[in-house]
Amino acid sequence: MKLSVCKSSLRGTVPMPGSKSHTIRAVTVASLAEGQSAIRRPLVSGDTLSAVDCYRALGARIDTTDPDVWTVTGIAGRIHAPEKTIDVGNSGTTLRLAMASAALAGRSEAIEFTGDEQIRSRPLGPLIASLNQLGAKAESLEKNDKAPVRICGTFKGGKTTIKCLTSQYLSSLLLAAPLAENDTEIEVTLLNEPDYVRMTLDWLDKQQIQYQNDSMKHFRILGRQTYKPFDLPIPADFSSATFFLCAGAMLQDTDITLTGLDFADSQPDKSVVDYILAMGADVAVTPSEVRIRTSQLHGAEIDMNRTPDALPALAVAAAFASGPTRLVNVPQARSKETDRIACMAQELKKLGSEVEELEDGLIINPRPLQPARLHGRGDHRIVMALSLAGMALPGTSVIETAEAMSVTFPDYVKLMTTLGAQMEVTQ
Repeated sequence: MKLSVCKSSLRGTVPMPGSKSHTIRAVTVASLAEGQSAIRRPLVSGDTLSAVDCYRALGARIDTTDPDVWTVTGIAGRIHAPEKTIDVGNSGTTLRLAMASAALAGRSEAIEFTGDEQIRSRPLGPLIASLNQLGAKAESLEKNDKAPVRICGTFKGGKTTIKCLTSQYLSSLLLAAPLAENDTEIEVTLLNEPDYVRMTLDWLDKQQIQYQNDSMKHFRILGRQTYKPFDLPIPADFSSATFFLCAGAMLQDTDITLTGLDFADSQPDKSVVDYILAMGADVAVTPSEVRIRTSQLHGAEIDMNRTPDALPALAVAAAFASGPTRLVNVPQARSKETDRIACMAQELKKLGSEVEELEDGLIINPRPLQPARLHGRGDHRIVMALSLAGMALPGTSVIETAEAMSVTFPDYVKLMTTLGAQMEVTQ
């Protein structure tokens, strides 16, 4: 599918959808709990439904009939090994969190996971190694430390040392460790995206799980604990808001208000507000909404280690700023659904931008740009980021692989068009 985008100005108020990261963590905790939980205002998207299907396969009963409230009957940590391989689609979060969950099964139980082409290219080696150190048996079936993988029980606890190129490795271990037979100690030698681990710890805190955290470098989690059923809403998604924040700052004659965002929440992408403020954006934040108006952005240096998902949108905004922008310290962006550093450099060059690719980021020097035929690389965040460029340029820009947006933000085009965006998905 293709996304056709024309020059646009945006005005109005729009609610932000629920957080993908919180929704998947909620599904994980509810599935491992004993009793019935209610997940209110979940994000309904390809990735979150992959999490639902995955934990159903592991034994949980999950009713998604009502899109506003998902009901989950958990399995109290007693993992069921399905006969078929679990396909997580495009959801790396689901794969990594579920790997440690699957390791809670009995030693005779074998559970296999796979996913789409992008998932099968993403690294899993450190998580595989830690699961083996903690009593389970985990292996990459193609011996390349990537999916497909086979997990056999049992995650008993003990000690492990892990280098977390992605925070998802650590979140996976933290969510499973309370249900282990013994205490678990985790030594963390590198941690990218620490705020996503903070999100996971917030879920443990809500569950009154007992653990010790030494500055995100060493954890001790008591074993033989349980998860309890809950009834909670999912916070609005700052990752989805990123595209609206950048659009509001960079497009001409634009004045938009985003509702539902809670800056007390631990989501790291709330830092995008600070990033665009550093670039000169006109942003006003109140407890109930965020208002963004047209501004002349200027270049800045932004450390994006905590917010790799924001790289594509910030790269586009930087292409329309005055002066160079450096987006740095985000090497893990190369190991997302795509190599987002390389892909964004290539797509921005099609528009005429001067881009220097760093090992851990991008340097973007603004130049006059023109619309082009662009390729979203099957990466939802790249497709949506490139749509921002299309709304800023005269004529029509066409972006391939628009179907990828359904992974995390199926209502993106609908919400943008309610604000006045000139965009349309076509075959």
